[in-house]
Amino acid sequence: MTPSPSAHPDALSAVLASGAPFALIARDESTVELLTGDVVDVALLADIPVTDADGTPREVLALVPYRQVVERGFECHDDAAPLRCLVVAEHTHLPRAEVMAALPTAPVPLRDAGFDIADAEYADIVRTVIADEIGRGEGANFVIRRDYTASVDGDALTAGLTWFRALLEHERGAYWTFLVSTPDHLAVGASPEAHVSATGGVVTMNPISGTFRHPAGGATAETLAEFLGSTKETEELFMVVDEELKMMSAVCSDGGRITGPHLKEMSRLTHTEYMLRGRSMMDPRDILRETMFAPTVTGSPMQNACTVIKRHERAPRGYYSGVAALFTPSTGSTDGGAAGHDLDAPILIRTAYLVDGRLRVPVGATLVRHSDPDGEVSETHGKAAGVLGAIGTVPRDEVAEAAALDEDAPTAQPRRLADDPHIAALLAARNERLAPFWLNPQASGEAGPFAGLTAVVIDAEDRFTTMLAHQLRHLGFAVTIVPWERADAAAQDVADLVVAGPGPGDPRDSANTRIAAMRGVVDARLASGRPLVAVCLSHQILADRLGIGLGPLAAPHQGLQKTIDVFGTPASIGFYNTFTARVDPGTTELGATQIAADPASGDVYALRGPGYASVQGHLESILSRDGLATLERLIAHALTPVDAA
Repeated sequence: MTPSPSAHPDALSAVLASGAPFALIARDESTVELLTGDVVDVALLADIPVTDADGTPREVLALVPYRQVVERGFECHDDAAPLRCLVVAEHTHLPRAEVMAALPTAPVPLRDAGFDIADAEYADIVRTVIADEIGRGEGANFVIRRDYTASVDGDALTAGLTWFRALLEHERGAYWTFLVSTPDHLAVGASPEAHVSATGGVVTMNPISGTFRHPAGGATAETLAEFLGSTKETEELFMVVDEELKMMSAVCSDGGRITGPHLKEMSRLTHTEYMLRGRSMMDPRDILRETMFAPTVTGSPMQNACTVIKRHERAPRGYYSGVAALFTPSTGSTDGGAAGHDLDAPILIRTAYLVDGRLRVPVGATLVRHSDPDGEVSETHGKAAGVLGAIGTVPRDEVAEAAALDEDAPTAQPRRLADDPHIAALLAARNERLAPFWLNPQASGEAGPFAGLTAVVIDAEDRFTTMLAHQLRHLGFAVTIVPWERADAAAQDVADLVVAGPGPGDPRDSANTRIAAMRGVVDARLASGRPLVAVCLSHQILADRLGIGLGPLAAPHQGLQKTIDVFGTPASIGFYNTFTARVDPGTTELGATQIAADPASGDVYALRGPGYASVQGHLESILSRDGLATLERLIAHALTPVDAA
C-alpha cells in the first residue's frame, strides 16, 4: 500500500470514532503516519500476508512477540502471544503539529505502581546469572527483564493517545514513536533502535548498547566522557556488535560492514551504537526469522541466551524484545512476491502496554562479567523512568530538557554532545581496537589463497560460525555450515578442511550430548588424519584429547581482547571463554603437538600438530585485529601434508 499524500487530521478523528484497529507511527519530525486496516493473527513469520489471494503485494504491520523464537527451535516461556498483523488498507501522512493538537493532554493517573520483582530479588538474580551462567561458560552476556506495572482507570485508548502525544512532544532521538491499537491490546512507545531493515537489497542492523542515564540538570561532555571510558559499557557494545554480525553473516553474501560508533542521544538516556550493512536477496520474512532477536535485549550466544532467560525470568515476555515489522511493497515492484517488499523493524523496547486496565513497562539490564548487581538494578530504574517520564506518568526533568537545547540557535535545535571534539575523539578511538576485516570493504574470495578447496564448519550452538564461514569464503573456500546434530563422518571425510566451531558450556561435561558430538567430530578427524581447525570450545576438546588438562579461569574472558604470541607472531585476539586448556608454564611441546601458551599461567592459546591446528580466541570477532591473518596461518599449517609437516 503506497502512502497517500498528507491529509487533514480529521482522518484520525474518523478512525477514532469508528473504533477500528489502527497504528500511528512517527519516523520523522514533520509527519505522523496513520495506518488502518484489518487485523489477522498468524502462527508463523512465513504466514504474514504480504500478498493477497491473487498475488498482489500488500502492506502489513506485524507485532512479532518474543515467543516467535520457537520458530528457530529456541526455548521460551510460551504465552501464546499472537503474531498480530494489521493488513493495511489506508496509509495516510498527517501533519505532526496538527496531530499533536488533536490529541488529549490530561494526565493519566496510575495506581498500585511498582516493579513486579523487588530490587533485592532482582539483584540476587543478577548475581546468580553472573556466577552460574557466565561463570559456567554458558555465554558472554544475558538480558534479564523485570516489569514496572500499574493500574490505569478510564478509557485505554484515551490513555494511549495521551502518552503518544507526550512522546511526540518530549522524547527525542527515537527511531520510531508509535501507537498500535488492536482489539484488547494497546502498545505505545518510542523505540531507539532499528533491529533490522531491508531496502532495495540492502540490509541494515543497528546494535545499540551501553546506557548513560542523564544526571539531574542534563548530560554534559564531562559526564558523558566518564561513561565512554567505562570498560563494562565498551565491552558490552562490542559483544552485541559481534552477535549482530553473526546474524548479518547469515543473511548477507558480503557478511556486513561496520560504521560508527555513534551516539544515540535521547531526552533522558544516551546510548552508543554502530550501523551494520550488507546485501541480501532473501525474503524479508526470512531475514526477520534469521535475526530473531536483538542481542541487546536477549544476550549471546542467542540460543543459549533464550535458555538462560527461561531459567531466570519468572513470566513470559509478551512483545517485549520482539519487533514491530512494517512490510511495504517496494516502489515499482511488479513481481508480487515477498522479495518485492521493504522491511522496517524497530525493537519493541521503551514501550508501554495497556491490557485490561493494567499498564506494563518491561525493562532489562545487560549482564556481563563486570556487572554490579546494584548498578543493574539502577539501570532498570533508569530505563523505566525514561519511558514513564516521557509519557508523563512520573515527573519529567524539565531542567534537563531545557539544557538539551541550544538557546542561541534560532530554531532551538537540540545540542548534540557527539559534536563535541573530545567526545568525537573518544568514539573514534574505539575503532582502533577493532578488526579491519569488518570495517573495510573486502575483496572477492575467488583469488583467495585457498581457492578451489572445500570447508565444513561444525556449529556447536554459537553462530560465530557464520562469521567464520564468511572469513573462510574470503580466503577462497567453498563453505558449508553443519549443525552439530548432523556432523556425521561423511560430511567430515569429504571436506578438504573441517572447522570444529565454538559453543557454550563446560568442555569436560561428557554427559552433554552436544559436547559429546563435538568430541566425536574431533576424534574422527584426528583418526582420519585429514585437516582440522578447532576454535574455542572445540580447541579445549582437542587439547583434552591430546592429554592437556582443562579447568575454569579465575574470571571469565567474555569479550576480552588480548595480545598473545601465536607461534612466534604477536596477535591481537578477542576471547570469549570461561574454561581453558592449561600446561605447566614454559611448556611448548607435547609429543608432536606445538603449544602456544601464556608464559606465566600456562593457559593454552593455540595448538598445532600434524594435520591440525586450534585457537582459544575467536579469530572471527571484531575484537580480533589480527584474526584473519592468524586464521590463514593456522589453516595453512593444518592443510600441510602430514609427511611434509
